[in-house]
Amino acid sequence: MIRRTLVLVLLLLSAAALVWVEFGTPAPAVPSFQAVRAAHRPSDARLLDRTGEVIHELRTDETARRFAWTPLREISPALQTAVIVSEDRRFYRHGGIDGRALVAASFRRITGGPRRGASTIPMQVADLIHARLRPSGGSRSLGQKWSQIRLARAIERQWSKEEILEAYVNLVTFRGELQGVAAAANILFGKAPHGITEAEAVVLAALLRAPNAGQEAVTRRAWALREAQGVGIGKEEIEGTIAQALAATPGIGPRVALAPHLAYRLLRAALASSTAAGHDRSTIDGALQRVSVETVRRHLLAVRARRVRDGAVLVVDNESGDVLAYVGASGDLSSARHVDGVRARRQAGSALKPFLYGLVLERRLLTPASLLEDTPLDLTVAGGLYRPKNYDEQFKGLVTVRTALAASVNVPAVRTLDLVGVETFVEQLRRLGFEGLTESGDYYGPSLALGSADVSLWELVNAYRTLANGGVWSPLHTTPGDKQANRGRRRLYSEQTAFLVSNILSDRESRSATFGLESPLATRFWSAVKTGTSKEMRDNWCVGYSRRYTVGVWVGNFSGEPMRDVSGITGAAPVWLDIMAWLHRRAPSPPPEPPTGVIAKTVVFPLQIEPDQTEWFLDGTEPRMVTQALAGDHPRIIAPARGTVIALDPDIPPLRQRVVLEAQSGRAPLRWLLDATDLGSATDLVVWDPHPGRHTLSLVDDEQRPHDTLTFEVRGLAVRSLN
Repeated sequence: MIRRTLVLVLLLLSAAALVWVEFGTPAPAVPSFQAVRAAHRPSDARLLDRTGEVIHELRTDETARRFAWTPLREISPALQTAVIVSEDRRFYRHGGIDGRALVAASFRRITGGPRRGASTIPMQVADLIHARLRPSGGSRSLGQKWSQIRLARAIERQWSKEEILEAYVNLVTFRGELQGVAAAANILFGKAPHGITEAEAVVLAALLRAPNAGQEAVTRRAWALREAQGVGIGKEEIEGTIAQALAATPGIGPRVALAPHLAYRLLRAALASSTAAGHDRSTIDGALQRVSVETVRRHLLAVRARRVRDGAVLVVDNESGDVLAYVGASGDLSSARHVDGVRARRQAGSALKPFLYGLVLERRLLTPASLLEDTPLDLTVAGGLYRPKNYDEQFKGLVTVRTALAASVNVPAVRTLDLVGVETFVEQLRRLGFEGLTESGDYYGPSLALGSADVSLWELVNAYRTLANGGVWSPLHTTPGDKQANRGRRRLYSEQTAFLVSNILSDRESRSATFGLESPLATRFWSAVKTGTSKEMRDNWCVGYSRRYTVGVWVGNFSGEPMRDVSGITGAAPVWLDIMAWLHRRAPSPPPEPPTGVIAKTVVFPLQIEPDQTEWFLDGTEPRMVTQALAGDHPRIIAPARGTVIALDPDIPPLRQRVVLEAQSGRAPLRWLLDATDLGSATDLVVWDPHPGRHTLSLVDDEQRPHDTLTFEVRGLAVRSLN
């Protein structure tokens, strides 16, 4: 009798409460379903390759594991059914509150029976979107429960049943840190939500009651749920599914980590405000990325005893500018694995030489057959004398431009820089995209010919790609349809000049003077390649291109520690060769056809400097006679020397402090230009009255094009000329 009275009282109280909720209070403010969905932030941003394959996962929230929001239509019907049976059997029949369940729960609380919650799915959604409703310690307070009921009713009024269920399965915690159906299905079973089977659905639904329960409790709940659903799942299948789910280790970090540096660069916006999709499509080729990562690791292990710990690789498509592989570091072998070796700037070594020779060929100052001296050279610089040496510390005497570039002979490169001018070369490098060259030419001096400037692999690879594309520069890009892809496209070398440089860099015989005929630079298909090693073997580069791809490799130590006996052939080149061979395992790379404006002519060299050969020339630069002469009759400033500092002395007569301007002007009618002032013809000596300041002196032609430029400084008080 007492029990019946209690039940009746509870029913009356529940009914009164529902009436009050429905009619006696204003509806609380509830966010729209669209707002809740838009506010969802995945904890893992994923980088996809060009085909949609995941190549890297970047964790952006360490408090929970959430994947992208999953629409209800993409969730297995078996899972939807299991969740409703487990959590809210009358979900489609009540208006947010299950009165029968509420009375039963209240009765059990009063009589001391086994407790079971009466929260409906809408009530749990209210908890999930309003943190203030969640119990801080033990049970929820009456005030929190009352607010939960009111919010659940408001949600029912404004959302559809499908939206409520969709929000629930995307926000609820299934296991440990796994929030939402996408994370649970992916981490626990390795599949998308639409692929969840009946057995997996039962297990996931059983986990909702106690996400951290042990195997025995989960098995008991799953079997009870299977009985309630009446599905034909065997006990062994359920137990095996539970074992698989509980064995998963969701907190171990990203499962796929092929491109950490690029992923961070592309997905770093997700650290603050990840997109709802939680992923970004890239231009990377997943298979090539794996090959590149493994190749770097394998070759670094082979030379690890020589103090080499770090490496980087960049592979791009010549025509499109797509970045196909981006390896920023050598992973666990690296001395600083978070440093991005593709973007870090290091000294380029001889890797800059092709752009210097391309410039003098373009200006018709030299030809591939021009002879340059490889003999001891002393140059005055700000810090004293600069004495360039070759890698083997030997001098070869007279060499052709072809041999000087292909065999990477140093002194001829320095002499070539003197022909064109340091400032002119710096400007060309800037146009090629080397943004780190912020100083004037005098700052770098003659050592720029040997790569004293700091460059990145990103910049270097795209500069070589410019040669591969016939002298046309355009930006690289890492995402499909990049709006910047076609911006900034510009021609920096003529098609003819690019052909000559490429022809030299592909010449195995001319390269053999330094590298031998058989080396990692020799491929079975057409390719053009150059190495570079910085001072004290701190950096080692190998960059080259085929008809379709450009591949760049850097090895060294991020700490700046010198390597031991590692040159381009033993360091970066083997990595370059393996990747290039993989790219062309089925794709051909025939030699490019010479463009119009390039002609071939037989050349005979004096004193048997080199064997007679057929050489390519820009039309009009071919020698008039068969026998080749020494290059040297080219415009250049002889005095004052580059970087000269002149100190004026008030005790010395002004006439004795005048500065002589002297030039080797060649056959061209050139003029002096000092700080934009025309000082007359450069054919004869010019005497100038110095005045304090930093001055720029140029040799220019009739069209004001500079043929050589330098800067110098005058210090002290101006002295009055007696003229």
